[in-house]
Amino acid sequence: MISVWSDGTRLPRFEQLQGDIKTDVLIIGGGMAGLLCARKLADSGVDYALVEAQTLCSGITKNTTAKITAQHGLIYDKLLKEFGSEKARMYLEVNQNALEEYRVLCGKIDCGFEEKDNFVYSVSEREKLDRELAALDTLGYSAKFVREPPLPLETVGAVGFERQAQFDPLRFAAAIAKDLNIYENTRVLELSERKAITDKGSVAAEKIIVATHFPFINKHGCYFLKQYQHRSYVLGLENAQQPDAMYVDQSHKGMSFRGYGELLLLGGGGHRTGKQGGGWRELEAFAQRSYPDARIKYRWATQDCMTLDGSAYIGQYSKNTPNLYVATGFNKWGMTLSMVAAALLTDMVLDRENPYAEAFLPWRTLLRPQLAVNAFEAVTSLLQISKKRCPHLGCALKWNAAEHSWDCPCHGSRFTQEGRLIDNPATGDLKSI
Repeated sequence: MISVWSDGTRLPRFEQLQGDIKTDVLIIGGGMAGLLCARKLADSGVDYALVEAQTLCSGITKNTTAKITAQHGLIYDKLLKEFGSEKARMYLEVNQNALEEYRVLCGKIDCGFEEKDNFVYSVSEREKLDRELAALDTLGYSAKFVREPPLPLETVGAVGFERQAQFDPLRFAAAIAKDLNIYENTRVLELSERKAITDKGSVAAEKIIVATHFPFINKHGCYFLKQYQHRSYVLGLENAQQPDAMYVDQSHKGMSFRGYGELLLLGGGGHRTGKQGGGWRELEAFAQRSYPDARIKYRWATQDCMTLDGSAYIGQYSKNTPNLYVATGFNKWGMTLSMVAAALLTDMVLDRENPYAEAFLPWRTLLRPQLAVNAFEAVTSLLQISKKRCPHLGCALKWNAAEHSWDCPCHGSRFTQEGRLIDNPATGDLKSI
């Protein structure tokens, strides 16, 4: 079960860190966000090092659907209500800037970059689409509305952004990673204010960026309360009608559509990690109804960090950690927000002001309805009797029959049947299984 991106793309390989080193900036995590941070710091002449626990892009990046867009669901109506027009406009502008930066970079890289319109549709809630259009009009953005998008399901319309993009993330990552100062198979075991202890050495650094998908340091930032992980599934279909644009349901449980070469990438079946959901069965049933002549060539799954309010956490890890930074909570839009994070964090470590930083402050209020849901899930799991417990914070693990893994419903850590770590925030294998 590998993604279409992983099939045939060879990423550059790097040595494991052996011994002790010093650097100005340490980046922990070799996914898209960490790589873009490293690329920007290198281009700025900053002394840096990146450490990755496994190999580059071996976590979430290899399983993305790789859409580059400033349209992150029906987010702008929500941002206007939660944060006001100034921060909502910041969010829109900085994500459009990220799209433009990809456009420039991909002009020099063979990575399947294609301009495509992006649409968010709804199957039943037209009023949500109307509110989003009104919000975008308030922000001065001219979105378009389509009453009957060309999809194999009934909808009440779709809101569209023109000239967004899609690409092959691993071919892009392979190009930007060349000549970077990277150490693979180098897991951080312990982190202090200015030093990281790894498997076979240490890194002393003035500033540290944590770009590990879900932050693994629990004593700062309360990320174990501020986030949960959402799992979703993808089928790569041959002989299925190609969409004319990128499409995604406004509901996290709905379907997404994009093309890649001769394939239709059909996404959906989503659910909170560790819970039950439609999974591949739901996608297979939909494909059989809608594309009866199609053949499944690829299938894979991924998961995303979901925040309390729909906006990412990018900046200081907490108020009390001035030299420790974080990029997380991309809410399913990791490609665009990785570029946003790299721009913001590069400015921060270089002590440059960035006008968009306020829109992503990690220590903004916790008082959101999702907080109660996250707390309930954690308490419920902690009280359950189970021999299989997550080493992150002790939650009871659930068996995932579809993927043959042990999954944590609290924070999304995942383990193989034998107990080896697959996904963080846990930092090690199960002690017994």
